[in-house]
Amino acid sequence: MNNKVLIIAEAGVNHNGDIKLAKDMIIEAKNVGADIIKFQTAVPEEVMISNAPKAGYQLKNTDAGQSQLEMAKKIHLPLNSFFELKHFCDELKLEFLTTAFDPVSLAFIAKLEMNFYKIPSGEITNYPYLKSIAKLNKNILLSTGMANLGEIEDALYVLTRNGTDKHKITVLHCNTEYPTPYNDVNLKAMITIKNAFNVKIGYSDHTNGIEIPIAAVALGAEVIEKHFTLDKNLEGPDHKASLEPHEFAEMVKAIRNIENALGNGIKQPSKSEEKNINIVRKSIVSLIAIKKGDIFTEENIGLKRPGNGLSPKMWEIVLGRSANKDYSKDEFITL
Repeated sequence: MNNKVLIIAEAGVNHNGDIKLAKDMIIEAKNVGADIIKFQTAVPEEVMISNAPKAGYQLKNTDAGQSQLEMAKKIHLPLNSFFELKHFCDELKLEFLTTAFDPVSLAFIAKLEMNFYKIPSGEITNYPYLKSIAKLNKNILLSTGMANLGEIEDALYVLTRNGTDKHKITVLHCNTEYPTPYNDVNLKAMITIKNAFNVKIGYSDHTNGIEIPIAAVALGAEVIEKHFTLDKNLEGPDHKASLEPHEFAEMVKAIRNIENALGNGIKQPSKSEEKNINIVRKSIVSLIAIKKGDIFTEENIGLKRPGNGLSPKMWEIVLGRSANKDYSKDEFITL
């Protein structure tokens, strides 16, 4: 990505099981400047038992009388649909990514020839799952919602011990609540992860709005993932905590501005400000008329703009010396 922040539009299951809606989302993700669009691939019966409870946000945003399994069956696409979506992304030159949630889906997505594998937060303690991905030695995005530092350490150990180069892993700080309250974001934990494990870092966001992903970039995130929808009012568990296209476009614009502003870290005058150096800096000048041979004192010399003359850094050297010529008021002092 030429050292750009990688921006992922998390389509997830916001297509509601409709492949046409999924394609419309791909088109919009391309239009708003996302680098990757990410879906979720699952065989619901392989992911959960029949009476698995819903999360609170799922109960709030979907039919409370519907089980999690029934909900999942309704909003997931058949596996073969992802060949079509991958091909559609390739045509639009938008990178395709999908996350698997079960062994069947994980085996399937290996056929899609993706550049990245995303490990969702819920699988960070699923060591058989981690081992299967690790053996591929692909670029990995490891999401860490609900995890503590020890669990992240263990997951990294499993991945690297089973075949994945550590440099191919980006650890995404995350909070698995939809939407995440601002006081639970704890962005500083992203820095803790980087310092603890010397890994690339990113942020997977579930807050409302765009402020937190932008702040994460300012703190060094190399990857940003944000839920994406065409309409927050659509039926489904994740739409309310997602960005609509115009909002996502604003986030992308802000992130690109921030990464440009971060620069290379070398403190020196920029090209745009060089022309202002002499205008805003000061020089040592005569405050009054001074005769040749007079002693320079704080009463007869001072500091005024512009900065074309002797620098104020020479102040202590000039004080106490004899004037080498006559000076009129507001004339640059020379040595």
